[in-house]
Amino acid sequence: MAEKHSSSSLGVISRKSMFCLFSLVSALFILSWFLMLRSTGSAGFIDLSLLPHPKLNSVIDNGNSASWNRNDVEPSIGNRARAIPVDNEGDGGEEKPQEKDDLGNVKCNSFDNNCNQVLKVFMYDLPSEFHFGLLDWKPQGGSVWPDLRAKVPAYPGGLNLQHSIEYWLTMDLLASEIPGIPRAGSAVRVQNSSEADVIFVPFFSSISYNRYSKVNPHQKKSKNKSLEEKLVKFVTSQKEWRRSGGRDHIILAHHPNSMLYARMKLWTAMFILADFGRYSPNIANVGKDVIAPYKHVIKSYANDSSNFDSRPTLLYFQGAIYRKDGGFARQELYYALKDEKDVHFQFGSVQKDGVSKASQGMHSSKFCLNIAGDTPSSNRLFDAIASHCVPVIISDDIELPYEDVLDYSQFCIFVRTSDAVREKFLINLVRSIKKDEWTRMWQRLKEVENFFEFQYPSKEGDAVQMIWQAVARKVPAIRLKVNKFRRFSRFGTHEDGVLRKIPSPSNFW
Repeated sequence: MAEKHSSSSLGVISRKSMFCLFSLVSALFILSWFLMLRSTGSAGFIDLSLLPHPKLNSVIDNGNSASWNRNDVEPSIGNRARAIPVDNEGDGGEEKPQEKDDLGNVKCNSFDNNCNQVLKVFMYDLPSEFHFGLLDWKPQGGSVWPDLRAKVPAYPGGLNLQHSIEYWLTMDLLASEIPGIPRAGSAVRVQNSSEADVIFVPFFSSISYNRYSKVNPHQKKSKNKSLEEKLVKFVTSQKEWRRSGGRDHIILAHHPNSMLYARMKLWTAMFILADFGRYSPNIANVGKDVIAPYKHVIKSYANDSSNFDSRPTLLYFQGAIYRKDGGFARQELYYALKDEKDVHFQFGSVQKDGVSKASQGMHSSKFCLNIAGDTPSSNRLFDAIASHCVPVIISDDIELPYEDVLDYSQFCIFVRTSDAVREKFLINLVRSIKKDEWTRMWQRLKEVENFFEFQYPSKEGDAVQMIWQAVARKVPAIRLKVNKFRRFSRFGTHEDGVLRKIPSPSNFW
C-alpha cells in the first residue's frame, strides 16, 4: 500500500514538473519573438501606404459622383514607405505652406499625407521612329521628343483618332516636365526609374499598324513588324525590365490588331487595350490590364438643351451590318428592326460625310445601339456618350473603362445577345422606358461625358487622367507580383517571361 502511494506521488510530481517546464519554454519562445520583432521594426519592411484607409470608400458616393478629392485618400503607390494616414479634420491646426520645385510641382515629404499622390512614371527615351516619327515629325537638336512649347505634332484624323490613346498619354507625360503648361496632375514623368511606380513604353502601336502593317513588294516584312521586333529587343534588354520581369511596364496596344508579334513577348507587362476580344486570357485579362475608351469621332453635343420629346428617333444604329464572329447579332437585329417606325438602322461609314450624318443622327435620337462586331467593343459607345444618346449595349463579352469606379447601368441599357434577338424583345424593352427614366440617364450622360474626352493639355477628370488613375489602382497588385518575382533573385534570373503553349482565340488573326 505504501508502494502504491509513493508511485502515485511521483506521478503527480512528474506532471507538475512537465507543466512548469512547458510554461518556461513557452515564455522564452514568446520573449524571443518579441525581441526579434523589435529588432526588425524598420519602416522598410512594411509599406504602410498599403494599409486600408476608411476614406477610400468615398471614391464613389452612391454612384452620384465618379470623382474624388485625391487629398482625402493616401494612395498605394510610390516606392517609399509612408506614414499611416491620419484624418486631421477639425484639429484646428494651421496648414503649412507647400514647397514647390522649379516646375511648380509640390515637393513632398514622405510622411506628409497630402503628398506622394501622383503616379510616378518613368518613360523610355525611345527613338522617334517609334512614336512621333510615325506622325512624320522630324527630330531636331538631338532630342527624340518634340518641343511642345513650339509646336504640337498633329495626329492623323478620321478613324485613326479612335485608337490614338498612346499619343495623348505620351503628350501628357512630356507636358508634366514643362513649366507653365496648365494640366491636371494624376501622373508625372520622373527621370530616375528607381523612383517610378510604372515604366511607360511610348510606342504608337495603333498608328503603326494602321499605316505600316502591309508588306510592300520590295519588303520581306512590314515596317510595323520590324518596329515591333526592335521594340521587343530594346525593352527586354533594359535593366528596368530585367529587375521586374516586365510586370511594372505599360504597353499600349489599343487597336485590336496592334502588337500582334510583341504581345507574345511582352505579355507580363500591363497592356492598355480597347477590349480582350483578340487576346488569349493568358496574355491579357481584366486583373492585369487596363481598358481605355476610344476617342469619339462624332462631334460632342455642346450646350445640349434637347429633351425626350425633341429627339424624334427612338433607336439609332448606323455602321457595318454584316460582321463575323460575335457580330452576327447585327444582321439579326437589322432584319428585326428595319421596318419599325422611329427606328434608324442603316449601313454607314465615314465616307461621303458619314461622320457628320452620324453626329446629326445620334444628336436627334433617344437611344443608340452598340452591338458587338468583330470585337466586343466599338467606338460607337463613346460616340453615343458624347451625343447624350442613351447607349443600348448588346455585347456579352464587353469590358468597359473605369468600371471599378463607374456604374454604367446608370446611363446605359445592357441586353444579353440571346434576349436581343428574340422576336420583339428589344423594341418592346426600349419602348417601355418612359420619359422620366430616360431623362435621368440623359442627365447622367452629361455628367460623365468628360471622363471619355481626350484633349491636350489634359484637364482634371478627362480621359487621360482617368486612365492614369486606373493604372494607379493597379500599382499595389503590380508591386506584389514584382516582389514575388524577386524572391529568388539571388540565384539569377529565370525564364519567367517565356510563354510555352498558349491557345489563341479563334479570331486572333
